[in-house]
Amino acid sequence: MNIALVGLGMVAATHAKAIRALPDARLTGVMSRAPEKARQFAIDHCDPDDQPKVFTSVADLAAASDVDIVAICTPPDARADLVSKLATNGKHILMEKPIERSFRAARDIVNTCEAAKISLGVFLQHRMRESALALKALLDAGSLGKIALVEVSVPWWRPQAYYNEPGRGTYGRDGGGVLISQSIHTLDLMLALLGPVTRVQAMARTTDLHHMEAEDFVSAGLEFASGAVGSLTASTASFPGGAETITVHGTLGSAVLSPGALDISYQDGRRETIGQPVTSGGGADPMAFTHAWHQGIYQDFIDALAEGRAPAVTGRDALAVQLLIDTLVASSRQGRALDLPLSEHP
Repeated sequence: MNIALVGLGMVAATHAKAIRALPDARLTGVMSRAPEKARQFAIDHCDPDDQPKVFTSVADLAAASDVDIVAICTPPDARADLVSKLATNGKHILMEKPIERSFRAARDIVNTCEAAKISLGVFLQHRMRESALALKALLDAGSLGKIALVEVSVPWWRPQAYYNEPGRGTYGRDGGGVLISQSIHTLDLMLALLGPVTRVQAMARTTDLHHMEAEDFVSAGLEFASGAVGSLTASTASFPGGAETITVHGTLGSAVLSPGALDISYQDGRRETIGQPVTSGGGADPMAFTHAWHQGIYQDFIDALAEGRAPAVTGRDALAVQLLIDTLVASSRQGRALDLPLSEHP
């Protein structure tokens, strides 16, 4: 399967590693707003005996017969026109989160891809972690009983230099701050594991630790369709940065999910640990995580195309977390609890 990579920012190297590790895939093209950057990226990150083509226009990329999948790593504000041209030309698309800066803009992209009958997948790769899959199996089996309480913590850190890059942490380019750029992974995983949230009350602020337009701190209460309640605390102001966790409390026991490990405590006294902790980019180095999770998304997407099924994380799946994020921000701005409008559910 031939893959082209568009947008060569900090996460692009992770994509190149993931693609090179795939047995039946090849990076056939790269594209950046600066062609010289694309040429240097190919030299630095690709096989010297199998260099990808450097595309200089979206039209050329969309028309390329040797590109099956386009992986989009551009900022969210640069997606709509790009996706429209690629989808019209039958290119399947995988994109970094978020799909767009708002739920409605993201929904437009999903609708564009569905109308063109091409497959759209999203790199919400925390779903591919072994510890997350283990918790999913535990919850599906009812091993923790009825879930009553959910605690989500994202105590990350980013230095001011991170936000000094033009556009980063702004509504115009990124769509917001810690919610849509960092916590989106954990919130998506929470929804995938525990089902939809129906009501939120949030406070989002920018602390004195950063000079940025959008929020670097959020605290919220959550109500789930299942009847469970929960809390969210997320920031990029928690120096030196720690691992994000989802803690689930049920009538038969509790489980703490971290990036690489799942710790289970049953009320009958049994304890179990699955996996072991790993780094996830929560500190000053946002790229301090393995490429294996991205590789898992790529492999599933390729398999899905071959098998004629939907990928593990579709564009429509990803709309749920974008709706939740929009509602959390709106709750903070309005200073009141808000229901997630049922009419807006994907």
